[in-house]
Amino acid sequence: MRQLVIIPSLVLLTCAQAQVNGYARITNVSGTTFSLGAASEVGAPFQAGKQVVIMQMQDDVIGSNTGNNSSFGDLSNILQAGRYQVRNITSVSRDAFGAPVGMVVDAALTIPFNFGANSRLQAITLELLGGGGNFTTTAAITALPWNGDIGGVVAVQVQGTFTIAHSITADAVGFRGGARDVTNSGSCDLTTFISAVSDRYAWKGEGIYRNTNANWVAAKGKILNGGGGGNEHNGGGGGGGNYTAGGTAGPGWSCGSGSAGGLGGISLSGHIAADRIFMGGGGGGGEGNNNVSTNGGNGGGIILIKANTIRTTGTCTGLRISADGASVGNAGNDGGGGGGAGGSIIVHADQFQLGASCPLLVRANGGNGGRVNDGATHGAGGGGGQGAVVFSAMVPSSNITVETNNGAGGCNNSSNPCNSQALSASGSNGGGIIQGSSGPLPVELLSFQAIPVNARVALTWSTATELHNAFFTVERSADGEVWAGLQEVQGAGTSLHVNEYRVFDEHPLPGLSYYRLRQTDLDGTERSYPMVSVRIAASSDVLVAFPNPATDLVKLVHGAVVDDVSLLIVDASGRAVNIPMVNEGAYQLLDVSQLPAGQYMAVFEDGSTIRRARFVVQH
Repeated sequence: MRQLVIIPSLVLLTCAQAQVNGYARITNVSGTTFSLGAASEVGAPFQAGKQVVIMQMQDDVIGSNTGNNSSFGDLSNILQAGRYQVRNITSVSRDAFGAPVGMVVDAALTIPFNFGANSRLQAITLELLGGGGNFTTTAAITALPWNGDIGGVVAVQVQGTFTIAHSITADAVGFRGGARDVTNSGSCDLTTFISAVSDRYAWKGEGIYRNTNANWVAAKGKILNGGGGGNEHNGGGGGGGNYTAGGTAGPGWSCGSGSAGGLGGISLSGHIAADRIFMGGGGGGGEGNNNVSTNGGNGGGIILIKANTIRTTGTCTGLRISADGASVGNAGNDGGGGGGAGGSIIVHADQFQLGASCPLLVRANGGNGGRVNDGATHGAGGGGGQGAVVFSAMVPSSNITVETNNGAGGCNNSSNPCNSQALSASGSNGGGIIQGSSGPLPVELLSFQAIPVNARVALTWSTATELHNAFFTVERSADGEVWAGLQEVQGAGTSLHVNEYRVFDEHPLPGLSYYRLRQTDLDGTERSYPMVSVRIAASSDVLVAFPNPATDLVKLVHGAVVDDVSLLIVDASGRAVNIPMVNEGAYQLLDVSQLPAGQYMAVFEDGSTIRRARFVVQH
């Protein structure tokens, strides 16, 4: 069975394009535990130790904008649509057939993601290519096409140098275009914005709201960033939207001054940043009665790339990272479909080494609407909106081209030059190129060590990258279970360089003890990293109370002692107090849960020395 899971992925790597990610719909979240629905592990399995991107693909954002008018499909509240976080997988549960049905991560989510009927929440493996070192592509990389539950995203990271020798694409794998209509012939319908499936209206394109109402699937109203479908007679489909709004479609056959064409999907530019991105909206379908209309184009998907250095080398042409929306082919004497909007690309890299003989193209362009191949004016498709390309640093100055272009509206007839054209997407080309914006990709810890140095312990660690890192807390434990903060160290905030840290424990615990790092983001999110151990030779004059302050239990660490010992606990007034205690060999376990809050002194005598340690009780 293991080979049956692995072999398809290996075979794909030798083909023209390969999926490298695993995908799963998240149906419920309870703390750090996720319930999973539909899943695909063709590209990669979900496994403990991997990182996973949790992304809100769709959300219930339509609100009350549901009337049969031009406001249908407007944005009410963006909620969590487009937001994402990264977590580490600690365990995966599977059903009897091996499909993933549950997952546990290392820290609770801080975004209140939604997974109701009008929302879709997805987990995507953030694949570490190169095993923590450098990596060079061996085949083109692409995404599983979005199917309404999962897909549409490429997410990869390389801790060293990422040499891109093959294209990485998410073209036309985003929100799906609307289906065309092919039958019936009647007069122009200028006023229907929503409809059930009918032979008078083409379907709307898909967008960031998941529609479950059968009475809204068709007709000229957009649905958020999904373009509206064409109305009777021969109206074109509206273009999908993303950074810019999609273009309104051509009017249709003999519609006079009115229009049966679909409206373009909305712009989401006011919400786009490195921590909130969207797939491109699908174009609306074209309406027809002669079976020569065309479907709307799919939007572009999402690409997340994180690397220390991105490199190209050698001689090449056509190398690209792209999330283009789909363009639509010619219709006959019917309506043309709207172009899909460009998707979104995040490039999180500190350095670029791009060879002059192997330039890199990064683009998220909108698709063109379908034109009409007939001498009489009908309804062409509107152009798809441009997508977004977000760089964590500045765009390199050489050997790279970055594009976010609007799709063009199709020509409403076969004239050349065109004398009647559907609208292109709105806004200026290049508006979706965003520089110097970092997102929620996590702190990347390279090492953590605890090293005895004479009577001290040196604690050193290094990070490859940090994002929104407020501070580290060095924690210490006598048993690996009960931890206490030892020292806080300010983080680098957001950094794409290697950072080195070093602190000392001036008074380490005698014998075997443990240290770990806890990292806190600017938004309060915390994550703990694996512990390390160290052994310090016990001294005859060492007595350490741990943790300190304490609420219920105190470990009084003293190391090896002779048989004749005594222990006295006194309060701040010098009065002896009686508390439960257990001799654990190298330490005494004190139950201080019933003591009043305040300062106390432990006086420990083993026949040859007297040792004292102060501790604080707080409740």
